[in-house]
Amino acid sequence: MLPMCSHYQAIKERERYIRAFGIEPPDDIGKHDAWPGYAATFIRRHPHADTGDDAVPAREALSGVFGLIPHWATDTKITRSTYNARSETVASKPSFRDAWRKAQHCIIPADAIYEPDWRSGKAIATRIAHADGVPLGIAGLWSWWKSPQGEVVHSFTMLTINADAHPLMRQFHKPADEKRMVVILPPDRYDDWLDAAADQSADFMRPFPAEQLIATAPQAHTTGLF
Repeated sequence: MLPMCSHYQAIKERERYIRAFGIEPPDDIGKHDAWPGYAATFIRRHPHADTGDDAVPAREALSGVFGLIPHWATDTKITRSTYNARSETVASKPSFRDAWRKAQHCIIPADAIYEPDWRSGKAIATRIAHADGVPLGIAGLWSWWKSPQGEVVHSFTMLTINADAHPLMRQFHKPADEKRMVVILPPDRYDDWLDAAADQSADFMRPFPAEQLIATAPQAHTTGLF
């Protein structure tokens, strides 16, 4: 099993996507279950948002690859290790530092993420979603890469923080492993994150309240905070 958040559920319903994020998803919405290397969608600040044209929305949704592909990559295999970016090292890691320095912020829309619960002695994939049933907006970074065939490929990664003290997320992964969680943004901070300058990025690296999340194991209905 891959570490950290390597599996999440994207949003299938276009109307639900629009209601939650105020922007229409691209035609290629990708698979419902997303893994590293899969196509999915991400939301970024529209590159022409400052032109003064009222017809240009503040945000745009694009199709991209889950797992950031830096401009210097020779192929897409790197997505197997770039789907999560540690907030503590993102500014220095070669795969992520350009996107972090340029404040290429994005939001990854998700119905839920999956993490392994090892408390039984074996990994139980557990679904983690918003307790109110609304989509999650996960903070990430985006980039673009030109393939050897000349195709421009967009990609993205999820930002993560330490979760050793988080009442819910500290329960996942192997007992000896550091506990981590993705950065989930409150909806009222979506535009703040997309508009933030590079020197403001670290201010958003905060844990999402445990009481606003719910974890559901296979064959269970509601497990709450366990």
